[in-house]
Amino acid sequence: MDISVKGKNIDVGDSLRGHVEEHLGSAVAKYFARAIDATTVFTREGRTFRADISVHPGPRGLIVQGGADGDEAYAAFDGALERISKQLRRYKRRLSDHHKGHQDNALAAMQYVIQPEQEDEEVDVDAQPVIIAEMPAHIATLSVSEAVMQMDLGDVPLVMFRNSTTQRFNVVYHRADGNIGWIDPSDAAGADPANASK
Repeated sequence: MDISVKGKNIDVGDSLRGHVEEHLGSAVAKYFARAIDATTVFTREGRTFRADISVHPGPRGLIVQGGADGDEAYAAFDGALERISKQLRRYKRRLSDHHKGHQDNALAAMQYVIQPEQEDEEVDVDAQPVIIAEMPAHIATLSVSEAVMQMDLGDVPLVMFRNSTTQRFNVVYHRADGNIGWIDPSDAAGADPANASK
């Protein structure tokens, strides 16, 4: 597994880098022996440090993310690693053998990051946001519970997926009330979307 250690407003020395590589490598290998890569980014925010860890364990393109703050870089990393370890353990536990036979029919899509043009100045609420980045993304075929798990482990606000039961595009998301929302669009007439163009 490739491990990358980066710093923002902080110089990551050899000792901290070695600590991250040793502990992160063994924590990930405990659950996923063939993990692809992991990245740890340290940021100094005033007197506190933040560590953000992102792990690509391999299956289905899932990214597991977590972070923590601390009075020192080591404490921040250890807190983030504890969170990542729990997420990896939970994900490994939920994987079952009957999913191994399923094809991963992921569709290619583009994912966009949209932000205002000028981040440093006060933003005009009427101004149109500008697309500043695009990255290839895959839309996986998942069950609703797998999509919720991917959202939880990836620490993201929503996941778009192709429902393995209906073959329609669905979205699961975190609601403001703390519950999980599920959007399953259907044709108003109840027709199969695949036959709508025929």
